[in-house]
Amino acid sequence: MKRLLIILSSVFGLLLGGCQYNQSQRTAPDAIHLQTDGLFEKLVAVRRDLHQHPELAGYESRTSATISAHLREMGLEVQTGQYGQSVIGILRGGHPGKTVAWRAELDALPGEFRDPALFRSQNPGVHHACGHDIHIAIALGIAEVLAKQREFLHGTVVFVFQAEEETFKGAKGLIDRGVFSSITPDEIYGLHVTALPVGQIVVKANEMFAYQRRVSIRLKNELSGADIVQLTKNVNSELSRSRTGAKPWEIQNIDDPVIGLTSPNTAFQDYLIMDATFDTRTENEELVLDFYLYETNASKLDGIISRVQRVIDASGHKRQLISVSYVQDNPTVLNNASLTRSAIRILQRSRGVDAVRPAFGQAPFFNDDFAYFQQKIPGVYFFLGGSNAEKGFVAMNHAPDFQVDEESIRVGVSSFSSLIIARLGTPDQAERD
Repeated sequence: MKRLLIILSSVFGLLLGGCQYNQSQRTAPDAIHLQTDGLFEKLVAVRRDLHQHPELAGYESRTSATISAHLREMGLEVQTGQYGQSVIGILRGGHPGKTVAWRAELDALPGEFRDPALFRSQNPGVHHACGHDIHIAIALGIAEVLAKQREFLHGTVVFVFQAEEETFKGAKGLIDRGVFSSITPDEIYGLHVTALPVGQIVVKANEMFAYQRRVSIRLKNELSGADIVQLTKNVNSELSRSRTGAKPWEIQNIDDPVIGLTSPNTAFQDYLIMDATFDTRTENEELVLDFYLYETNASKLDGIISRVQRVIDASGHKRQLISVSYVQDNPTVLNNASLTRSAIRILQRSRGVDAVRPAFGQAPFFNDDFAYFQQKIPGVYFFLGGSNAEKGFVAMNHAPDFQVDEESIRVGVSSFSSLIIARLGTPDQAERD
């Protein structure tokens, strides 16, 4: 009898130990990768459907309905109507803990972009040439992976499917409408697929993009065509700055191993560059010269207007000058340094050191209204590689022939599901990470 009790005790111990082991391993990277693989074809189908039916900022009704349906199918709480076509999905874990948010965008771009995909846009003049369809697929994949783990999660995950990113209105609109008034995230994350090697994750603390400003010069309409050309050349010459030999305006080099964003010798560091051409027009009998500039050093922004004024004076047009001002000064993405360090450690454990690379510069020409969320909540924004030279895919945003290797969906779901689970953790685990 005693021997039988010993045997039964051993069996129950093994069973209990096995249950504990399986439960603790539910969220291990290998398990997440397997779950992602099981969802991959479904997510690709969702992405291709969205790619075929793109919608402009403010009109993303079909996209919104598609997302809402998928979230409800997963059992998430779904909120709509806070701003535009935005959708909020709330996943509550089985245990108390912190709240982590993940952001994706809904809108597509206007324009007749060349689209080599077989599943090209069916909406004339509208195209997902920025990758927001990929972002939605990744966010839905993360939501489904985590939904399968909800009973083991410590905390809550808020999925923000944001409308109107391309017009830089959606994030601010959601915040102004109190999107986080009832449930406030402790931290927020998001990504953008771009022209880096597929699967590569790139991130840095602080600025991911150069500061973008739109400058407007107003003059009396007395300048000749030759005067205008010379004045714009003078402004460009006075303001532009880059490191010796660097050409930060050549955005196609962003993935170059020698001078790209992940090289310590990057060309995308310490620069001010401008649009090649000015927007020149007559308005209310005034000559208006508008242009965008991209500056990596925030401390230099306040002095730019006075520098432009001095160029105009020196060019002999002081009498014609009416005003110089910023007419657009959006905030830029600014990653929280502590969360960025933690995210890099977590992602390198799940993906490998080589797959997660630090950025050494700031990308020009682009920006993201994710910056408005970061003004309220500490957050991190990642670049995710989508290009594949062997397949001929170049994921250069807002460019003709924009193509993304859909393997980036698999990488995004598995990597960032692991990140969110680690950041939720047990009540003290996230702090250790």
